[in-house]
Order: sequence, then C-alpha cells, then structure tokens
Amino acid sequence: MVVERKKALALYSGGLDSILAIKIILEQNIEVVGVYFKTPFTKDKPDHYGEKYLNIPFLIEDISNDFLKILLNPKHGFGKNINPCIDCRILMFQKAGELMTREKASFIISGEVLGQRPMTQNKKSLLMISEESGYGKWIVRPLSALLLPETEAEKQNIIDRSKMMDIEGRSRKRQIAIATQWGIKDYPSPAGGCKLTEPGFAKRMRDLLTRENFVISDIDLLKVGRHFNTHKYAKLVVGRNERENKIIFTLARSQDYLLSSEEHKGPISLLRFYINSELKEDELEKILDIAAKITARYCDKEQDRDLVDINIWKADHKIKKLKGVPSLSQLLIEHYLI
Repeated sequence: MVVERKKALALYSGGLDSILAIKIILEQNIEVVGVYFKTPFTKDKPDHYGEKYLNIPFLIEDISNDFLKILLNPKHGFGKNINPCIDCRILMFQKAGELMTREKASFIISGEVLGQRPMTQNKKSLLMISEESGYGKWIVRPLSALLLPETEAEKQNIIDRSKMMDIEGRSRKRQIAIATQWGIKDYPSPAGGCKLTEPGFAKRMRDLLTRENFVISDIDLLKVGRHFNTHKYAKLVVGRNERENKIIFTLARSQDYLLSSEEHKGPISLLRFYINSELKEDELEKILDIAAKITARYCDKEQDRDLVDINIWKADHKIKKLKGVPSLSQLLIEHYLI
C-alpha cells in the first residue's frame, strides 16, 4: 500500500526563520511549497537564500489590491509608522488558506517566533491572528510550536509535535546554532522588508493617502527622490542622482510635467496632480514656478544664487523654457519637503 505524502504550504520571506521552519517540516518527510506574498511595499521577489538548502518550489502571489484596502482602514491599527502588521498577517494567512486548497496542502507553516516582534508575535496576537484568519487550527509555527496550543496537523499526527521547537524572544542565538548545525550559512539580517516601517517612507505614504484618485503605481514613485508638497492638489518628486532620474522619467505619465535644465547637471523633477478638474491658468503657473525653483535649487551651480534655465515638458514635448530661474530658499525648501 502506497501512503500518500502529505504537503504543507509555507509562508516564505527569505529570512532565516522561514528557512528553519520549512527545514523542520521537510525533516518529517513532508512535501513543502513556499509562497511569497508581494505588496507594493515589499520586494517583487524574496532573496532566495533558502533555495539551495530547501530545494522546494516557490510561488509568488501579488496581494497588492487587498492590502491597499487594509491600509486605508486597518481594523487593528498601525504600528510605529504606517504599518498595519496585524491586519497584514491576517490577510496573508487568509490567502495562504485559499492556496492551501488549491495546492492540496494539509496545513500552513509560518516562521514566526513567539515574542520576537512586540506587535505581531506576542502570544495574544499570534492566537488572534490565527483565529481571525479563519485557518487558525491549520497554522503551524515550528520554531515556537511547543509554547503554543496544539494544532490539527499535530492532533491528526500529520506532523510529530515532539520534533517542533520552543524558541522564544528576540535573541537569535538558537536559530543561528541550528542553522550552523544544518550547514546553513548564507541568510539575510533579520531587518524587516516592508517599507511602511521606514519613517521617511511612511511620511510620504501618509501624504499620498490624502490625495484623490491615487493608484498602486503612485507608490512606486514614493521609493525614489525628494518629495515636496507644493500644493494640495500636486506633489513634486526630484531625482537625487542619475539612477533616480531614469526611474522618475520612466514613471512619468502623459499628464505629468517633467522639469530639468539643459545647461546645468542636475535632477529630473516630476510634477503630478491629483485632481479631476482643470486648474485655473494662473494657479497652474504658480505651481510650475515653485517646481522650477525647487528644481533649480538642486542643479549643480558655482554659487547657490546663480540663475538656471529650466525646461518644462509634458507628454514628450516641451511646453516652455523658463529663463533665469532662482533657487528656492532653504527655508521654503524645508517648508514644502515631505
């Protein structure tokens, strides 16, 4: 009689805890499929540090649209910045539960460690996240399983609970020791991979959330340049180097304005409006004037007070050339800077 090999679906971040959690289950002769959930605030794909150690297939699932709905009104609030970590984990487990059916898996693996992160990995949060996901009884956290209630996968002897671990707290000494024992040497640092935890990015995201009709692609623009709140209906993004200039140029839409200088080395700036109706001509001119002065501020000049000619483009054709544009004062730069 052939016994069917059981399968697990593993949430995979690319970090050491994910690798170890999967390895523990693989050691029990269970097939594992890894899944990486992508949002606009994470890498497009994980650093596959674990591929050579795990030899399992990986799925990449984009949950951006569902995540943005959460970001607008998270049930459990935000972390230190604008990171809705608890709601995010619930969403990921819900999506993993749906995939579990599709992949014909018996349970879900997570590399979470009890007490490692104060917001999402205290015991109360772990159990709440499991319950609210709707798949709690099938979520196995191998690194801390002995400190948590028994799951259905353990009760049904799909996995051996005695081979699970009781790791707790922020120290990673035990994980590193286990990794060494298994010959796992290459793995990333434990820093979070979500940009919403970064104070500067979070500030930009808060500003974007106040804008009308923003879309997912607007978030890509938050990742580069200096950002200026030049008007309640407009924002300016100024490239800091050649790489960012190229990215900003690539992200420009037909209705955006691009500003740059031919005579002076410096930034490409992108002016984007978030408004359904047309602005009055004099109001538009004032906004373009401020954008030009900010752009001039970051052009290479012999002296800060030197004047700069600024070209303004839209939809691949030059709208106008502003001659002798002065740099905006540092005081006003700081006033507009997001």
